[in-house]
Amino acid sequence: MTPLTMKHLRYFDALARHRHFGRAAEASSISQPALSLQVKELEEILGAPLVERGARQISLTVLGEEVAARARDVLRAVDELGALARAAAGPLSGRLRLGVIPTVAPYLLPRVMRHLAAAYPDLDLRPREAVTPKLVRDLGEGRLDLALLALPVSEPSLAETPLFDEEFLLVRNLDAAHLPVPPLADLPAEPLLLLEEGHCFRDQAIAVCKLPPRPTGEIMEGSSLSTLVQMVGAGIGVTLIPEMAAEVELRSAPVVLHKLPEPRPKRTIGLVWRRSNPLADRYAGLAEGLKVGLAR
Repeated sequence: MTPLTMKHLRYFDALARHRHFGRAAEASSISQPALSLQVKELEEILGAPLVERGARQISLTVLGEEVAARARDVLRAVDELGALARAAAGPLSGRLRLGVIPTVAPYLLPRVMRHLAAAYPDLDLRPREAVTPKLVRDLGEGRLDLALLALPVSEPSLAETPLFDEEFLLVRNLDAAHLPVPPLADLPAEPLLLLEEGHCFRDQAIAVCKLPPRPTGEIMEGSSLSTLVQMVGAGIGVTLIPEMAAEVELRSAPVVLHKLPEPRPKRTIGLVWRRSNPLADRYAGLAEGLKVGLAR
């Protein structure tokens, strides 16, 4: 009988996450026939089907769902064994999988990578951009080591360290440069451009403006802050952006940026990791060093 291997579990885990052979194969950097073969071998080893194969999508059998959950636990434990070995070997080194939210990645990630490369020359940094719910899920399931996102996350299994606070800025078309800045209470009456659902900055903007979860005055959803700023530059509504995006986005469109009236809304950016990770103490030290580095 073919022995059960980590390869079987990793490829089946990819299929369970993506629910599609092609996307799972792409994420695993192998061909689709090779991934299908590994999954088929796993089914033969276990003596039962794990996957219900449809024309466009797949679903897992009851056993498949249970195996997927156990496989995630095994893979996380194996990754943490590697982390334990690195913890005993000295300074942080080897692969570090860092998740970053889209409203931070374009503006801050280059500085973060330069800092980490200088502080930890033996670190192999693997950044990945995704929205907060996916980053939190991937952290919990062991597919990420650290995540750079807006706090708080409020997950008991995750540790959080704040790095800095930043204000929200109001973006209006350049033609509005001479107009007074509206108070926060009046923003719901403005034609508002927001990020699409899933972005934490959307939720924060809605909270700042005291809007319902699906604002009636919202006229557009965008997938990036740059798209929203371009639309404002074209004369379509107003939007909010974080302070770190100001320098980049002000150059990209005919817009004006305004500080909002007191009390000025802000968000906290920080690092998050699993409390159970053997490198948790090292990540806390990394976070403190990064906090100092970004303040310079």
